[in-house]
Amino acid sequence: MSSRTYESRARTHPTAIGRTLLSLMAAKKTNLCVSVDITDAATILSLLDAVGPSICVAKTHIDIIPFSNSPSSIAEFTAALSALAEKHNFLIFEDRKFADIGSTVKAQYGGGVYNIAKWAHITNAHSVPGPGIVAGLKEVAEELGVTRALLMLGEMSSKGNLGGGEYLAKTLEMARGDTEFVMGFIAQCAVDTREGEDWIVMTPGVDLGRKGDGLGQQYNTPDRVVREKGCDVIIVGRGIIGAEDKVAKAEEYRKAGWEAYEKRVAEGR
Repeated sequence: MSSRTYESRARTHPTAIGRTLLSLMAAKKTNLCVSVDITDAATILSLLDAVGPSICVAKTHIDIIPFSNSPSSIAEFTAALSALAEKHNFLIFEDRKFADIGSTVKAQYGGGVYNIAKWAHITNAHSVPGPGIVAGLKEVAEELGVTRALLMLGEMSSKGNLGGGEYLAKTLEMARGDTEFVMGFIAQCAVDTREGEDWIVMTPGVDLGRKGDGLGQQYNTPDRVVREKGCDVIIVGRGIIGAEDKVAKAEEYRKAGWEAYEKRVAEGR
């Protein structure tokens, strides 16, 4: 767990995207990532334009959007998404959860119908395939000449998930093999660090009220996630997109997440 400020970490983080993210978090006073698990492209863009000032990251699942199988419609959407990220100063995180051998993920990340590496600043991957998955994804970014970062899936927020413990420990060792590309983790608590390391931990399953959804999702409050467990970015989906006033709710989560961060720093946790 780190009591260092986002500003100080932004000056020293090993990854370029990590430095960018921490800098904009400090500037906008937000550690909120909105998860736009919505199937209508126009609704996603409208929502992000509205809540953009309150967030540091927009998390997408592009493969749940029923495009008309026209590459141009996908390209138009991702171009509009990138324009909103620039307008409101947030990063795009495509929650792809890559989980295959290096050569396959290269094709999935750099091509296909979605061309994820061309527009998503951040993506994520399981460690099950071994370090080749990290190398494969990094090669795509290098070949395209774009600055990108990877989050490793250490543990998820669903009940009974197989992450954490030994799995997280082995995932951490894999991440240490490339600290200039692996930015951090999807996890439910701060990750052990050695001297000179700085892992950005983004945490799903954050909600101000609900405890679960009946399908295995488990929720934690922003204070518990950030102040008590030492995570950096809260990922909120249904708590915002299901609200009647989405802008007001996003701002409520932004304030809660930021207050938890300020308390953590003040307490030296």
